[in-house]
Amino acid sequence: MGKPLIIVESPAKATTIKKYLSGKYEVEASAGHIKDLPQSSLGIDIQKGFAPKLEVVRGKKKIVDRLKKAASTADEVFIATDPDREGEAIAWHIAEELKKVVPSARRVLFHEITRDAVRKALEHPRDLDVLMYESQLARRTLDRLVGYQISPILWKKVQGGLSAGRVQSVAVRLVVEREREIEAFDSKEYWLVHAVVHKDEAQSKPFKALLRKIDGRKAELSGKAVTFELVERLREASFRIASLVRKDRPRAPSPPYITSSLQQDASRLLHFSPSHTMSVAQRLYEGVDLGDEGRVGLITYMRTDSVRLSADSVTEARSVIASQFGPDYVPARQVEYRNRRSAQDAHEAIRPTSAERTPASLKGVLERDEQKLYALIYNRFLACQMRPAIFDQTTVDIEAAGAEFRAAGSVMKFDGWLAVWRLDKSARLEDVETSEPEDEGDGGQRLPSSLVEGDALLLDDLLTEQKFTEPPPRFTEATLVRELEERGIGRPSTYASIVSTIQDKSYVYKHEGRLRPSELGRIVNDLLSGHFRGVVDYDFTARMEQDLDLIEEGRLDRLELLEKFYLEFSRTLEQAQGEMRSVKVDAVPSGVRCPECSKELLIRLGKNGAFLGCEGYPECRVTREFDRDVKGHVVVRESPDVGTCPTCQAPLQIRSGKFGKFVACSRYPDCRFTMPYSRGERCPVDGCAGRLVERQSKKGKKFFSCSAYPGCRFITSYEPLEETCPECGAPVLFVRSFRGTRTVMCQREGCGFTRRVLARKAAGSGQG
Repeated sequence: MGKPLIIVESPAKATTIKKYLSGKYEVEASAGHIKDLPQSSLGIDIQKGFAPKLEVVRGKKKIVDRLKKAASTADEVFIATDPDREGEAIAWHIAEELKKVVPSARRVLFHEITRDAVRKALEHPRDLDVLMYESQLARRTLDRLVGYQISPILWKKVQGGLSAGRVQSVAVRLVVEREREIEAFDSKEYWLVHAVVHKDEAQSKPFKALLRKIDGRKAELSGKAVTFELVERLREASFRIASLVRKDRPRAPSPPYITSSLQQDASRLLHFSPSHTMSVAQRLYEGVDLGDEGRVGLITYMRTDSVRLSADSVTEARSVIASQFGPDYVPARQVEYRNRRSAQDAHEAIRPTSAERTPASLKGVLERDEQKLYALIYNRFLACQMRPAIFDQTTVDIEAAGAEFRAAGSVMKFDGWLAVWRLDKSARLEDVETSEPEDEGDGGQRLPSSLVEGDALLLDDLLTEQKFTEPPPRFTEATLVRELEERGIGRPSTYASIVSTIQDKSYVYKHEGRLRPSELGRIVNDLLSGHFRGVVDYDFTARMEQDLDLIEEGRLDRLELLEKFYLEFSRTLEQAQGEMRSVKVDAVPSGVRCPECSKELLIRLGKNGAFLGCEGYPECRVTREFDRDVKGHVVVRESPDVGTCPTCQAPLQIRSGKFGKFVACSRYPDCRFTMPYSRGERCPVDGCAGRLVERQSKKGKKFFSCSAYPGCRFITSYEPLEETCPECGAPVLFVRSFRGTRTVMCQREGCGFTRRVLARKAAGSGQG
């Protein structure tokens, strides 16, 4: 017989593991799933207990044959796919395909890809987990039943190529409902009043206090008149310290990362999408070439909802903390964190495989994004095992003529876990989230140490600030992940794919870093919410995730769950097929009248997105592009005058196509004249007479190129600014926006002109 065989998913993981085992084992990779439901049909025999019709994935037969050949000569076979439900399903399918050559393959779990972890795992193999596989199979079946049976209805009623999903449709609903919540929001005016006061001492520094109460009630100033009336009253009042509290206030570190919190912080701090975060984390987990050390797995498994840490990792972290920061930074006891009730706790939290391997030691070895993400994980892990930071917190309540003001200030006495950020010069302290809420009142200032309860204070000024209530913010990719997690929708392994899918399907798009629903997303959501309420119901979807957990725990039968679901779902399907409104036939009303025939313009869906088309079509062929105003009302997009058609002398119009804007004749399809759309800016290339043309990539990203292409191949993703370069005379400059900073630059070859653009201060503050 030959060597023992280990089968993993990833070729990169296979390379790392093979190195650790010094040639004592053969290691092969399945390259992901080898079996799945067919693409061309439902693949579920509903009448026979929802039996799946699994088949070898297209293009994977050679891999399966290679695995069979390797297994036939192996002494033992260990299947070491990822330690989650998907990994267990892959393991199960591999075992099925190898059954004729290897009747009893064993399962091993690698929670981290290190030499010791791999060897220990191989010492403790187990049988395949049938309950975990049953849970995955139930999820796959549910997703297939929903997707393959609702999607054809959408093709018929709305547009070909659409899809619905048990979780993706719920995510779309979240984005749509948040947008409508914003549109329905009525902003209200309110005013803040700050008192600038000081103690009657020559050296006393003034400080600010925020108005909190008036005559014992919460201060609610709704207009300028009442605010300024109060200010005038207070100018004649005597100010004194009603109470003063000084105390040490601890600020505890956050728990170690789980999948969702890592995706959120990577988005907030590193500007990574959830899918990119998981891709980089996968590489760190599977192994990175560290030169002399070879390939090393740097982090533990990155799909987890548990904040649990192994005792060995905590012991190592405490040792590193003591050596790098001193014993004062090590808590008396090991710090433990509690999991959420819904957590599966199958794996540890995301942490470095070795606390000794600092981010600084890996600089120049890791790729840029790998370095950034590793530093984030490392810092969070080390910090979570350190003592809290201690702040000397002072809270001062000030009374004046029935009004109560509060000032708060703090001074760091002990940096505790915040000291970690000294190791990482790229991290900023203001980026660090803590578990402590901010105090009410004017905080973040240093208050005079000489303040005493009962002291009289002198008024320097009263500052007024006009504000308006704001609607809830639109979701970012990170906050949508957080919302899904908090509602119990989806699992760590699915968050990134959900967020990507709803954008790939054009249900949702990103604008200035925030997610907005497309017209297609609105229409599909409304249809699904009206006819498949149970499928897109938040509580139903969360309960389904809980039921899948119960199957894995052996407390619920897969067939029982599927039968219960399909009994109601099949009725809903039949009803929807007959009753769901066809958007193809009955387009969505817009409330806007046609400028030529006065009939209503209807929202229609074309291959390049939504547009307005006249109700009187084909007699009236008026079409318009449109936007929605802040209240969600349809507004016809004003098209600038771009001249007349050289073919038929009809007005030209700006239209949007698959690859961006273009100019076309208003008499289309009778006249098919088109030309590239240019806003008028000249190409910056020296000697080129072309104009910049706005285009769109296949992935929907806007860019600008020269109209003289292919003669001129200038291209940029930065916004043109019709301003001459002061250094080289180029006819146009460009604006780059990055992390809130705007930079004006010249892109003519050989010219390095740049100019920083200062952000404007928000309007609406005044002084009374």
